[in-house]
Amino acid sequence: MTSCADGLAAKRLAARRGYATLFANVKFSLAAGCALIVTGPNGSGKTTLLRIVAGLTAPIDGEIRWQGAAMRPFDARMRAIVAFNGHLPALKDELSAEENLRAWIALDDRAPTDNAVADALGAVALASKRRLPVRVLSQGQRRRIALARLRLIRRPLWILDEPLTALDAEGVDALGALLDAHLSSGGLCIAASHHTLPITAQRVQTFALGSA
Repeated sequence: MTSCADGLAAKRLAARRGYATLFANVKFSLAAGCALIVTGPNGSGKTTLLRIVAGLTAPIDGEIRWQGAAMRPFDARMRAIVAFNGHLPALKDELSAEENLRAWIALDDRAPTDNAVADALGAVALASKRRLPVRVLSQGQRRRIALARLRLIRRPLWILDEPLTALDAEGVDALGALLDAHLSSGGLCIAASHHTLPITAQRVQTFALGSA
């Protein structure tokens, strides 16, 4: 892989599902302003790898280092570093987009101002729908609420699981703008995706996981 060091590093990572090894000896390094795209067939362990890097799942071997310091699984320090967007956004159907976003942010950060919430939803083309209950929104619009969260929280490492799922062209453009701003300001991103993400090629590394 290309040399992109001194930010995030993974060494000898291995994971198992039941008695089957998903992957072993996974290693990569990633510097500020870089993105790593993890590819591979369904069942190859992409989501598991993302969760290990985020500190949400323990590997059976290997370690994660952030700026040279070893990070243990479930390490509280990782919560101050990582913004994790899973495959499905955790939203409450009875709440509006802005209510969901405000509650979501307050779990990890100081509650955002009304103007900040409005700006974030506007940036993902949800300004006109911000007060609608989430149950009436499309899957793509729900995904955009998760993108708005990335705009509001301050985390250097974004970990995104299939971020293009259900996004239309407008949503893809919004994701591209968010990623460009994040990487340009020195942030890092790891994403699992079956598709090409809207990121400048010079910033991107790829890592392919094999079949389970």
